[in-house]
Amino acid sequence: AVIASTLTTICVFVPIIFVKGIAGQLFNDQALTVTFSLLISLLVAITLIPMLSSVRIIRRRTMDVQKKEKNDFASSSNSLPSRILYIILYPLFFVFNAVFSTITRVYPGVLGFALSNKLIVFIAAFSILGGSWCLFINLGKELIPELSQGEFSINVRKPTGTPLSGTLETVKAIENIVSNNTEIETIYTIAGSTSQAGGTIAEERENIGEINISLREKSNRSLEEDVMADLRERFKPLPAVEYKFSRPAYFSYATPVEVEIKGYNLNVIERLSEVVMTKMGEVEGLTDIKSTVEEGIPEVQIIFDRQKLSQLGLDLNTIANNVRDNVLGNVSTEFSKRDREIDIRVRARKKDIGSVGDLENFIVNPEGERPISLAAVADINIEKTPGEIRRLNQERVAVVSANLVGRDLRSSVIDIEEKIASIRMPDGYEISVSGQSREMLVAFSSMSFAILLAIFLVYIVMASQFESLLHPFVIMFTIPFALVGVAAALFVTSKPVSVIVLIGVVMLAGIVVNNAIILVDCINSRIKEGMPRREAIVEGGKIRLRPIMMTTTTTILGLLPLALGFGEGAELRMPMGITVIGGLLFSTLLTLILVPIVYDIVENIKESVWKRNNI
Repeated sequence: AVIASTLTTICVFVPIIFVKGIAGQLFNDQALTVTFSLLISLLVAITLIPMLSSVRIIRRRTMDVQKKEKNDFASSSNSLPSRILYIILYPLFFVFNAVFSTITRVYPGVLGFALSNKLIVFIAAFSILGGSWCLFINLGKELIPELSQGEFSINVRKPTGTPLSGTLETVKAIENIVSNNTEIETIYTIAGSTSQAGGTIAEERENIGEINISLREKSNRSLEEDVMADLRERFKPLPAVEYKFSRPAYFSYATPVEVEIKGYNLNVIERLSEVVMTKMGEVEGLTDIKSTVEEGIPEVQIIFDRQKLSQLGLDLNTIANNVRDNVLGNVSTEFSKRDREIDIRVRARKKDIGSVGDLENFIVNPEGERPISLAAVADINIEKTPGEIRRLNQERVAVVSANLVGRDLRSSVIDIEEKIASIRMPDGYEISVSGQSREMLVAFSSMSFAILLAIFLVYIVMASQFESLLHPFVIMFTIPFALVGVAAALFVTSKPVSVIVLIGVVMLAGIVVNNAIILVDCINSRIKEGMPRREAIVEGGKIRLRPIMMTTTTTILGLLPLALGFGEGAELRMPMGITVIGGLLFSTLLTLILVPIVYDIVENIKESVWKRNNI
């Protein structure tokens, strides 16, 4: 039983090694750690522990000490520290003993009633299972819980063409607003660029900026949301500025929701992105909606008239270089200062060539007898050109992103897909929801395979241990019913289904069967000793009640700190603790009530078939 229960736990962690996506990256190391530690603990359990239990380290010779052996707890309380510990822990001992004695007294009667009324118990159990399944599939879904570290940033964008001084002025105004919030500890700002985050390339343009904020209190999600909501309200009066809040991207994507618009013509993509932003604005729970498509950057284009240049005997290349040297400048020499080489750039004064009008009056033949202006030999136009062209899989793409407030990812994506389905798409263009939603589908599919593989491996291990195909089926009966506790726990705590929850479900597939293994093993041992099956079932339940209660209690207490969510990064651990605790609580009840019933039914069927074959 010890080997089987350990191997079943190992079997549920091995498939995690083959999980793809975020879940695999997060839990591969954990799966390897648990696997090897359980193997070593199994070796210790079957070798070292029996040896130590047979050795008496201290030999007591007096009658007084022998009497104290009968009551170790009372003897240990003679010292002052022991008395203090006894006083502190006495309420816990009292409650546990009261609860356990009550369960021990009531359990045989309940088990006897269940064995006599199998149909009623089955109808109730499957009704609860069906309702829990409906509850589970209607729970919210997300890739991973968004971490709260007391830090976030505000990306600011002014209209295209805004000089750096105008952007700096707006960034300072936002900084003044932010500094008035007493919950904020640290602020640092960037004007003209954004920092590198989430694996994306840092942007550098004069019309953008970034404000990075650190709160005084860390790991307080509600406070962080309140601060963001307060700042959004205060930013509304600011003229001609777009802003977007974002948290540090610890995983694959900086924002939860992303919609991709693919095509060739940038103008069409821009119009479609505006329509998508409008549609997403109608979806509840979305905020900070932003598109990667921006207004064109103003650009001065000089188109030379080659025929006029030829008639006037001017060289196009010479004029173009002359214009470039006056506007941009030309590095004529370098100034050496210690180990540094500083370029000396020579260019025209800004007051002489600081506007389009000055450029039109620029003399293209300064050494000629008759001055000729640039406007006489070229057309000077101001056009808007794209600031950037993004490509995905060699296709031009625009990405509309948004943050979520008070809503799970899956339900938001469903509403977004309904909205964008009503958009009439030109030929050659495509709109799709990507980002965390696409990664979530990959992770959920991979986790589903891991759960099925874990269940199969657990069944194989138990079949080889019991040398039977039916008894493992009895034990496996507890796995689906663990979903009842999972669904109830997630619903009560308002936690959506994520890859963290699915990892907990995988763990449950190996944990919940352990109690059933020792129960069925005990029942089989009593039957082999000649005890009638009904009495063996009741006796096995009474004998294994205490070990089952102890293992369940210790596991739940060990997971309780995870479920309570203490410390930074608790959002990533809490769903797994809640999942395993909820599933384990309900599966323990099933182990004590439903497994004996199923065992009795299976044995009755096996006896009927055996008698029929003998006849």
